Amino acid sequence: MSKSETIKIDDIEYVRRDAIPETAGDVKIAVLDRGFVYVGRVSYDGDFLILSNAKNIRKWGTTKGLGELVNGPLPDTVTDSVGTVRAPMRALISLIDVVGAKWKGI
Repeated sequence: MSKSETIKIDDIEYVRRDAIPETAGDVKIAVLDRGFVYVGRVSYDGDFLILSNAKNIRKWGTTKGLGELVNGPLPDTVTDSVGTVRAPMRALISLIDVVGAKWKGI
C-alpha cells in the first residue's frame, strides 16, 4: 500500500512534509524593482545581492503566477543567460526558494 501525500481535515488539505521537494539551497528566483526577475545562485557582498550563472526570466509561461516556477521552468518559460548579476540590496523585492536541481545550468 502506498503512502498518501495529502490528508484532508475539516475541508483543508494538508501535504506530507516528506512529499514537499527540497528547496533549501542557494538557487533562488530574485524579484527586483523595475520588473526584473532572475534565477541564479545567490550570495551576498556587502550591500549587493550576487546571482551567479543567472538567467533573466523574460517570460514566466505560468497561469498561476511566479510560484509555479519553484519546480523549474515550464514549457512556455523563456529565459536568457546573463552570467553574473550584481544588484543593490535596496532593489530586492523578494527571494523565492526553488528546487535547484530543476533549474539546469545554474
